[in-house]
Amino acid sequence: MSESRRQLLTIGVFFIIVVVCILLYPAGVTHNGWNILQLIIVLFGVWMLVLAGMRAMSPQKYERSPYSTVQMGVLLMAIGGAWFLWGYTANGWIYSIALLLLTLGAIAIASAMRRKPAPKPVAKQP
Repeated sequence: MSESRRQLLTIGVFFIIVVVCILLYPAGVTHNGWNILQLIIVLFGVWMLVLAGMRAMSPQKYERSPYSTVQMGVLLMAIGGAWFLWGYTANGWIYSIALLLLTLGAIAIASAMRRKPAPKPVAKQP
């Protein structure tokens, strides 16, 4: 899939996420308007994970790697979740900081453990 189609698909998914999150407010799932924004951030992070899977299936030259897309998705989910936890209870800020630090630690460990692909052999010319 070309990058322009993925961008168009991402815009469409973003609009659907916004509509779903707005409709969850009258249904009583979210408690205030800020929860809508937090839920949008978390669900868009989930979409980034799906997008990374699509990029891994058909990589293109000069495109962001699926690994960095996964990192952005996980970071978006952590930011939205931490923001939700911050306002959920009186001591929610402790859980928010713990969630962000846990996410950053997991991303750092995954980056350190990541193997680089083996270099391709260069064909010798006679």
